[in-house]
Amino acid sequence: MPTITLSDASLRDVAADVLVLPLLAGGAGAPSTVPGAAEITAAIAGLDASAGRGDLHRIPSYGLTAAGSLLLVGVGEKELAAVGAEDLRLAFGAATRSLAGVGSAAIALPGGTAPQQAAALEGAALGAYAFTAHKTGTEAAAPKGALGAITLVSEDAASAAAAAERAGVLGELVTLVRDLVNTPPNLLYPELFARRAEELAADLPLTVTVLDEKQLAEGGYGGIVGVGQGSTRPPRLVRLEYAPAAATRSVALVGKGITFDTGGISLKPAAGMDDMTSDMTGAATVLAATLGAARLGLPVKVTTYLALAENMPGGGAQRPGDVVTMRNGRTVEVLNTDAEGRMVMADALVDAVAQNPDLVMDVATLTGAAMVALGKRTAGVMGTETGREVVMSASEKTGEPFWPLPFPGELRADLTGRIADLRNIGERPGGALSAGIFLAEFVGETEWAHLDIAGPAFASSPLGYMGKGATGMSTRTVLQVLEDMAAASEG
Repeated sequence: MPTITLSDASLRDVAADVLVLPLLAGGAGAPSTVPGAAEITAAIAGLDASAGRGDLHRIPSYGLTAAGSLLLVGVGEKELAAVGAEDLRLAFGAATRSLAGVGSAAIALPGGTAPQQAAALEGAALGAYAFTAHKTGTEAAAPKGALGAITLVSEDAASAAAAAERAGVLGELVTLVRDLVNTPPNLLYPELFARRAEELAADLPLTVTVLDEKQLAEGGYGGIVGVGQGSTRPPRLVRLEYAPAAATRSVALVGKGITFDTGGISLKPAAGMDDMTSDMTGAATVLAATLGAARLGLPVKVTTYLALAENMPGGGAQRPGDVVTMRNGRTVEVLNTDAEGRMVMADALVDAVAQNPDLVMDVATLTGAAMVALGKRTAGVMGTETGREVVMSASEKTGEPFWPLPFPGELRADLTGRIADLRNIGERPGGALSAGIFLAEFVGETEWAHLDIAGPAFASSPLGYMGKGATGMSTRTVLQVLEDMAAASEG
């Protein structure tokens, strides 16, 4: 995570290795322009620089600024006022992502509004990420770390300070999620994940409780125990509570934490299985959001459950056809051991709704079917009408793409068990919806949102402020929901 500072220096005098500026599209064949920087616009007039969204052009500064070079990033519009917040996040995120190995960069948005500057800085902070923990540097080229420092150039000190503080918090939280998800599964299994959660919460007003495999069995958490029983690394359920005295609203968060998913006896294909290190993204996300609520001092009670297990096909593994008894006493036929996420989530949801929160939100890389429906960049949101609306409203502010999905009534019949109350899979069509309907059986009447982030949680190609691998997508939206509830309670 880069350090973030502010400067009210002129573009000519700002000190940095690179100065990042927006590039506007010229009209009717006119050259692209840099707003508020006539000398720089004149200097690049002959470059024929394209200003499409995310186009990057790094050039010498020609002595026009104290920075050693200029990085011009296209924003796809002729007027800066027409550029939306998410376009600025993506553009400036792409810019800082390209500056791996660089010591410092200054970003400026001449003529931009305070919200636009905040969006540009947020994107820049999110883009400055590189996971190099396991690079030895013994090859010809040493691994390039992320951009080291970002300076926002702004004349509006008050709004810039607020933007810098928020960008710093969001950047740190998303970086945490990315680091956890990118950590190899042999180095982050349920016990170590639980320990990491305890360490991160140690200096914050959070209470942490960890249930081990024996306590889970004694407590009737059949879903979590069953998924984890094939691994030599037993499961855990981590409960974090943030309960400020001023809280008048409460939220329960549940995160899927399958630290590695082979599919169990219903084994996944070998190709791409290494990406299943990302199957704990939901747990990482709700952990980060909870830490964020505590750091920001939000007046909302947050109770968070990390359902952690490793799904392996060992000699003691759960078999297709097994029947397990869940935390609430309901029985489930396990027809596919690769539909494991809903099993661990269901147990945790039972505990979550028992707290009688105003809202339950669960986050999971739950189904490949969600990717079939929505692609790799958009997440699905299901649940009660109010729950869906709360998430969609928050996502409009963060720019993270979500799409509301229904719960068709006819799909519920597919989940009725032959010899038990439920079966853990329905028919193939509408698989993401069936998984959500299964979870609904453990929620009751509580307002609830289910976020299926299977597609956008882990990227095969970069886009804007997201590189390959873990993206941290949905972290900002979950935190925004908590902030919105805090604002509503204070209003």
